Amino acid sequence: MTAYRLAPAAVDLVTAYENDLWDIGQRPDHKVLWGARWFCAHVGEPQTFAEFPLDEQLAMNHAVHRFVSWLIATRRLRPNADYLVARRPRLGVSLAHHWPAFHALFMSTAATLSFPIKTAQAQWAVLGQICALTGLAPERLTHADLDAARDELLDAADRYGHDSRHGLSTAIYGLEATLFHAGVTDELPRKRAQTKSNVRAAAWAKVPPRMRATMRDYLDQVATTLRPGRVKNIEATLREFAGFVTERDPAAQCVADLGRSHVEAYKRWLAERPALRGGPLHRHTIKDRLCALRGFFTRLLEWETADAPTRVPVLASDLPIPDETLPRFLDDAAATKLLQAARADEDPFVRLTVEFLARTGLRKGEYLALTTDAVVQIGSAYWLHVPVGKLHTDRYIPLHPQLKELLDQWLARRPEGLRSKLIFVEQGRPMPASRVDAAVAKAGEAAGIGRVSPHRLRHTLATQAINRGMSLEAIAALLGHRSLHMTLVYAKIADRTVADEYFTVSEKVEALYDAPRQLP
Repeated sequence: MTAYRLAPAAVDLVTAYENDLWDIGQRPDHKVLWGARWFCAHVGEPQTFAEFPLDEQLAMNHAVHRFVSWLIATRRLRPNADYLVARRPRLGVSLAHHWPAFHALFMSTAATLSFPIKTAQAQWAVLGQICALTGLAPERLTHADLDAARDELLDAADRYGHDSRHGLSTAIYGLEATLFHAGVTDELPRKRAQTKSNVRAAAWAKVPPRMRATMRDYLDQVATTLRPGRVKNIEATLREFAGFVTERDPAAQCVADLGRSHVEAYKRWLAERPALRGGPLHRHTIKDRLCALRGFFTRLLEWETADAPTRVPVLASDLPIPDETLPRFLDDAAATKLLQAARADEDPFVRLTVEFLARTGLRKGEYLALTTDAVVQIGSAYWLHVPVGKLHTDRYIPLHPQLKELLDQWLARRPEGLRSKLIFVEQGRPMPASRVDAAVAKAGEAAGIGRVSPHRLRHTLATQAINRGMSLEAIAALLGHRSLHMTLVYAKIADRTVADEYFTVSEKVEALYDAPRQLP
């Protein structure tokens, strides 16, 4: 191989590279060192490499790329995301060598979170790419650094490695959990849908500036008082309505230009628009959209906003009358089969979930929000503290001893040292609601009663309670209802007075039919 005459600084760099290879147990043969010398002779300063076109970077010899990986791992070179995605340099071994204590902490934390070893290694490799992009040591990363690097890498994956996008996104999502529980970041991991964010931004960009500004200001205001989920629904409605109006009436440039004709056209469009899963939109969905619009216009007039219509263009008569259906519940026989199937299941989460929801009537979100200090002892009995949920209230409900035992068994399996007080944590992240749905559905299928939803168990408990004489006030307290009006729906299912009077009348009618006929 060609020998290159190098400057003293380049010789020191090659020597450092050679020594590191010996330290990590890799023999630096002539071919490996040739790659380092070639780089120093033809590229020069390490950072100059990042300025080369990607095609020229990728065309270099493998031995050169190996030296580039070492430069990246030692933070002598900050590559761009395109090179990291297209070339996929192996940074893991070098990173583990230069950060041995952090590598040990990282792998130990990943094991605690039940990540398989290959998954943990993939996370470590992605961590190396993020450190390369940011130029930071792993223990100095913030969530803002992770988000910025994530976007760069995923954008590069769209350009140069479509097949790697899903795996990269999954690895980063798991990496966030490991870094959080390792004490690096201070935010719980959360999923970020960059693609959906771009779609929303593109839709808002089509809305006239003044109309968009008024609607965005309104969203900022309601975000201070409403829950994030409700604000998200209002944002989707305003974005949809604004896009609908902009497309059909370009003359409408601000909210003050909106009137009754726009609302009527939007109503017809909602009635004709198909739902995501096929079929027309549900009446409740249409009512929710129109209520959000009505609240928007009403608030603007109350706040005396300059860009507001002269009157609210959405009338009460526009709102569809919802069907007042009775809650779906399991009868006693089906409920018994369900609990028997759950208790026979090998999965402890299935056993705990079905038993808990069937005996407490918790909502799915309340169940997943339970914390490790939720169980309290009052006197000789145990009570469950249900955190603030859907109706902005919290409550205490009595906890059956059998549930307390099941919960203790679940907590005994919980990894120690987690930086989360949630009872239900999966690989360091809050357990998704789909796990609860799947657990209840699995028990329902095993019991032979078809698919069962978690909320159906809540209705079942309320119906069982009222059938056995529990007062409406007690049921309301158990379920966390803010008013008895919400609880009265179960009284319609099990109205004992109606049943008693019906059977009394039925006996009299049957006696009439069975009476002997009088002969003339």
